[in-house]
Amino acid sequence: MNLADNTATATGDADPESLVKAVESAGYGASVIADEDEADDRKQEEDRKQYKTLLAKMAVSLGLGLGLMVWGMGFGTMMVTDANQGTWLGLGLLTLIVMAATGGHFYTGAWKAFRHHNANMDTLIALGTGTAWLYSIVVASIPGALPEMARHVYFEASAMIIGLINLGQALELRAKGKTSAAVRRLLDLRAKTARVIRDGEEQDLPVEEVLKGDHIRVRPGEKLPVDGVIAEGSTRIDESMLTGEPMPVSKSEGDEVSAGTLNTHGSIVYEATRVGSDTALAQIIKLVKKAQGLKPAIGRLADKISSVFVPTVMLIAVVAALVWYNVGPEPAVVHMMVAATTVLIIACPCALGLATPMSVMVGVGKAAEYGALIRQGDALQTAGKLDLVILDKTGTITEGHPAVTRVHASDGDEQRLLALAA
Repeated sequence: MNLADNTATATGDADPESLVKAVESAGYGASVIADEDEADDRKQEEDRKQYKTLLAKMAVSLGLGLGLMVWGMGFGTMMVTDANQGTWLGLGLLTLIVMAATGGHFYTGAWKAFRHHNANMDTLIALGTGTAWLYSIVVASIPGALPEMARHVYFEASAMIIGLINLGQALELRAKGKTSAAVRRLLDLRAKTARVIRDGEEQDLPVEEVLKGDHIRVRPGEKLPVDGVIAEGSTRIDESMLTGEPMPVSKSEGDEVSAGTLNTHGSIVYEATRVGSDTALAQIIKLVKKAQGLKPAIGRLADKISSVFVPTVMLIAVVAALVWYNVGPEPAVVHMMVAATTVLIIACPCALGLATPMSVMVGVGKAAEYGALIRQGDALQTAGKLDLVILDKTGTITEGHPAVTRVHASDGDEQRLLALAA
């Protein structure tokens, strides 16, 4: 599993359609990836739409929740009376519509999990918000059947909780997008086409159509499309994206060259030896994606805890409800409902289950953005204990190009000096 780009790799005898159906029956969505580039573009567009949708849902549900809170506590009351019973019934129906429109995916996920005898975070959200709404609608429908102190409604809590969780999911999606952007920058290093020599003629072909053994011409300023060995000519190759070395390296006949590197000087012809997913750049991208999906030791511990987390939370909620009902003050029913709902709601984001994989994703992605490639998730956890780092050469941690960091004019205006320098 790779949570960074929402992909999974399965090995076995099952056909792809069966795997997709199995994932969908468990309450999730899935599709087979035929073309990784096309899938990445499609996912990027879907994530943008989902991010906007989550923000819109958040705005609607939080707007309703805050509105109810301000109206009930500032200009009215959160307690149902004969005078406002009709108003609260209407607001209860409005809250139900908003809950279905902005949080329907939580209830759908909880129902699918229930059908498979499972419980997940959607279960906690659905139970918490559903219990608060159900109790409130009962109060609004038959207030006379309850003690006066038990006639408070909690419609605003249901709406606001869904809004806050939608906001959290939007922020999570944004973090994933930034992490995946680092991988996309690596993908952008690849050349899109190659000038292949076949039957004595040069022709521009998509890099996917280049075959092992093809001869490719690369002119100055062009990126190399695949890995290979120089057959004709000599040049200097900028390999900084692979080695970190800022200075171009001299290459001549018989020397190996890599996809994604930049030809800075002469025109060369080289023979393709590794193409497609076999190139060094493709392997680097594969390693980064794999590292984003690997779990450090603390992540594996979190998985073990998360497997029993939801049932444990539900059990604690039941125990809390029973305790408040039997030994709590009046109105016991209200305190029981509030205690159980609070346990379910507070636990639903499950910081341990979300923060651990997210920290690995962001850490690996940020490192790739700065040119540091991490192959194992455990390396991040171990790095926190480092107090000494030994480097073999400065070229791996510096750009090798001077940059102006500060200007001091001994005589005159600094702005004028910068203008003259420009």
